[in-house]
Amino acid sequence: MARRCELSGKAVQAGNNVSHANNRTRRRFLPNLNHVTLISDALGRTVRLRVTPHALRSVDRRGGLDNYLMKADDGVLSLRALRLKRAIVKKRARAAAAT
Repeated sequence: MARRCELSGKAVQAGNNVSHANNRTRRRFLPNLNHVTLISDALGRTVRLRVTPHALRSVDRRGGLDNYLMKADDGVLSLRALRLKRAIVKKRARAAAAT
């Protein structure tokens, strides 16, 4: 499983451990990924995703998972999140056509 946030796209970064003697060894900075269950209002179901706390704050700020996905760039979303976004777009289009 890739160490990448499914919503924001945050991934592993590389850097150096620097000792007192200025010796440098390579290291990795891993993102803080958590398994969370989010609710999609349009689909009426829950979705389990692996996201960072930064992405969770952004979801809350934008008013929920559906609004976040509508404004998110497709390039940073995971394949699962893209499928979810397409399903939400279809559902909203059907609801708009029905009214």
